Parts: sequence; structure tokens; C-alpha cells
Amino acid sequence: MNTPPSFNSLLLEIDTRGVARLTLNRPAEHNALGQQLIGELQRAADWLTQAQGVRAVVLTGVGKTFCAGGDLDWMRQSRTKTRAQNVTESGALGFALRALNELPMPLIGRINGPAYGGGIGMISVCDISIAVDTGMYALTEVTLGLLAANISPFVVARMGEANARRTFLTGKRMTATEARRLGLISEVVSAEELDAAVERELADVFRCAPGAVAATKKLVTFVNSHDLPTSMIYAADRLVDAWGTDEGRAGIDAFFAKETPPWRKK
Repeated sequence: MNTPPSFNSLLLEIDTRGVARLTLNRPAEHNALGQQLIGELQRAADWLTQAQGVRAVVLTGVGKTFCAGGDLDWMRQSRTKTRAQNVTESGALGFALRALNELPMPLIGRINGPAYGGGIGMISVCDISIAVDTGMYALTEVTLGLLAANISPFVVARMGEANARRTFLTGKRMTATEARRLGLISEVVSAEELDAAVERELADVFRCAPGAVAATKKLVTFVNSHDLPTSMIYAADRLVDAWGTDEGRAGIDAFFAKETPPWRKK
């Protein structure tokens, strides 16, 4: 397995199981999303997309806050830049979230504390999100005269239009329990149970064939954005493709032989 790159505002480590831990590392700023951190998230996602042997990515933050949203000092600097510069820098967050959203392996959010604004966008691109029961969540942009703009495609997809309208338009604060009810959070646990809950999700991931997982993520995205006839054609083609893969053959053979498929063997 290749050695992951080093960053200034982000930590990226990979354990012997092939689990990557991606950690927001700006605790003094409550892991706020500034230009540097956004760029490093893009680089990390690009590296993970090409990495060999990575089975899952766990996304979390250093300190008591998962992510406080956009760095207001960075936003204030926009007053000295051209509109073209600001559009490029603004859009960088959307591209970084898209890269995380399209990772070929499961992205598990270990949501260790509150999340606001862009932090909600980070949660929204996780395939599974486990949050501590003390966390609070809000899309506060409108309270600052701003818009939850670049995160909106991902948050609306995660929460649905009705829930997005309620939370986007009011800056409403949500408890972890309410965030789960609205579809943002998958599971709520105590701080003491957080790591164990993440490990349970990882145990499920290790039961699954990596190539099939990557193809299934693409399948879900495709059928969610295409009409039924098109999706049916795409789905039939992808299943036939899967039958012909080494994983597909090995999985079927292992089932009939009552053996463990190769991706579960240590």
C-alpha cells in the first residue's frame, strides 16, 4: 500500500486493515473550512480514489467540534479579490465534496461534535454517519446574510427538499436526534460508544467485495439521477458485468462451496 501524502490542516492515516482515517486538524478554529483545508481535502480524496487496498475511509475531526463550517476570516478576505477569483475559491468546496462523495469505498463519518454550514455538507457526503448524542447541527448561512450554496446539492440529496427548506431557510438548530430523523445522521450514540459504533460499520464493510461496493456506489448515484427506463438498462448491464468479474465468480463459487470469499480472509 502506498504511503499517504502529508498535509497541514488534515491528517490521513491508513491502518493494516486498509482503513483510512481522514481527520480535520484545525482544532483552534473548530475545524473551519478555509482555503487550505478545502484544497487538502480535494488532494486527499484524489489520492484515496487511486489508492490500492483501501477498504473504507473514516472522516472525523480533532477536538470537540467536527466542523464549524466556512472560515469567516477567509470569507472576509474575499473583499480584496476579483469576482473571478472568488468564484473559483467558492466553488472549490463543491468540487472537494464531490470528490469525497464519489470515493469508490464507503465513507463513514465519525461525527465527534457539532457541525455547522459546510460541516453539514461534509456529513452529507458520508455514506454512513455516526454522531455523538451531544452534537448540535445548523445551516447558519442565512443568519449571516449568506447562502448554503456549494453544499446544497449534497445536503438536499441527503435530507430531501422539504427538510432542506426548513433547515436552510431558518438556520434552525438541530439536536443529534432530530438530525437523524431528518436523514442527516445514520446513528446517534454516546461519546463513549462512538468508536465501537464505527467499528461495527467497518465489520459490515469487510464482509463485502471492494469492487462490488465501488460499482454499487456508482449504481446508486446513477439511478437517483436518471429516469426509470434508463436506470433499468444501466442496472441490467452492471449486473452482467459483475457476473464476469473475478469477485463475482469467487463469491458465487465460495457460496456453493460453503467457503469464505477471498475479501474476507485475513
